[in-house]
Amino acid sequence: MTVKDTELPLLRRCVELAAEALAAGDEPFGSVLAGADGTVLAEDRNRIASGDSTRHPEFALARWAAEHLDPAERAAATVYTSGEHCPMCAAAHAWVGLGRIVYVASSRQLSQWLTELDVPAAPVRALPVRDIAPGVTVDGPVPELTEEIRALHVRFHAGRG
Repeated sequence: MTVKDTELPLLRRCVELAAEALAAGDEPFGSVLAGADGTVLAEDRNRIASGDSTRHPEFALARWAAEHLDPAERAAATVYTSGEHCPMCAAAHAWVGLGRIVYVASSRQLSQWLTELDVPAAPVRALPVRDIAPGVTVDGPVPELTEEIRALHVRFHAGRG
């Protein structure tokens, strides 16, 4: 499946949430959980500036879904996100039985940007979602929005140098 034009507003919201995270001093990531009909069920942004590096929006949405949706609703839901899930978030997504993932920028793109910015390597290797959760349908990147996400990451890391 490919990304539909009707999904772009949900992905734009992810970019807005990533910008909100950046404004709060967090790395720029944002995610939206939508039901089978496209209705927004929950959303979140990165919150790792508190010192808890597990406070990724994708992980928070997986927890929310486990608490509020039945298994069929979770399987029919889609997570829209500014960046491809990290291994921790991909595992959480699969363990709670969420459906499709649509991301703006891939882990590979992010890794390339961070290398160009001389950002030290993360403690966990960036891997494609399919390597962690092979049964999850994944679509992305979304070229219409990729440059906006890249610019947010450049701003975040330029401010730390």
